[in-house]
Parts: sequence; C-alpha cells; structure tokens
Amino acid sequence: MQTVSPRETLQQLGLALPPAPAPAGVYKPLLISGNMAYVSGHGPVQTDGTLIKGKVGADLDAEAAKLAARQVGLAILATLQAQPGGLDRVKRVVKVLGMVNATPDFGRHPFVINGCSELFAAVWGSDNGVGVRSAVGMGSLPDNIPVEIEAVFELKAS
Repeated sequence: MQTVSPRETLQQLGLALPPAPAPAGVYKPLLISGNMAYVSGHGPVQTDGTLIKGKVGADLDAEAAKLAARQVGLAILATLQAQPGGLDRVKRVVKVLGMVNATPDFGRHPFVINGCSELFAAVWGSDNGVGVRSAVGMGSLPDNIPVEIEAVFELKAS
C-alpha cells in the first residue's frame, strides 16, 4: 500500500513538474470519461515551458532521449495535477503509447520510453504505476520533438 503521495514522491526524487501544456490544436489535453482519464499526446515540456527538440539517433542519443521521455511523463503528470483531485485521484496506469522521432536505423524505442514508464512506476509503485505499453518509431514528430507519449489512467472512485 502506497503511503507517500505522488507529489511527495516527486519531491523525494528531486523532480519538478513543468507547466501543464495548452492544446496546440483542436483537442483536449485530458478527457475524463467515467473512471478513466485519457491523456492526449504530450511532448517534453521543460520547467521553463520550452520543448526538448531533436531526432533520436542524430541529435540525441538513447540516454538523452530516455531523459526526454521522463520529461514527457512529468508533463503528463502536470496535466493530471491540474485536474480536480490532482495526482492523488489516479488509481493506476492503464496504457502508455510512446512515439520516438528516430532515424531509420535506431531500434531502442522501448529503452527510450522506459524514461516515462520508470517515472510512473516510481510515482504509483511497481503494480499501479505499470500498465500495458507500446513503443514505436516515427519519421517525425511535431516541432521536431524527440518523444511524444499518450496515456490512459484509471481513477479512484469519487
């Protein structure tokens, strides 16, 4: 049983949430339906509001891309925190879809997306923080970001 809140866990890890990103098109960053929260694709927003940019395998190596994926996870947490009940309302991670802007010869997409998955596991524990996942390569992503991630969360009963 988790005794430390998600925000306390982030503080213990020395991590700060960036500003919750505003939509860059016609969509909602998060939609709650029943007890499920669907989070639109997020990019690596830093605490100053800027984006990490670059193509993995050319501009960033796998380790730098993994850190960018962790930053995407923090942006997703910022979006969840901005909702009523915040991070404490999340019961578990259901699904993560990670997209990596990579060169054709790059093949470590799962390693990169582990940056986000490991963050969620640290925040909600190894059971509730780990859901099903896909990690795929893309020829490009908006604004030349290295990673975009969308996620689905189960919420606690109100």
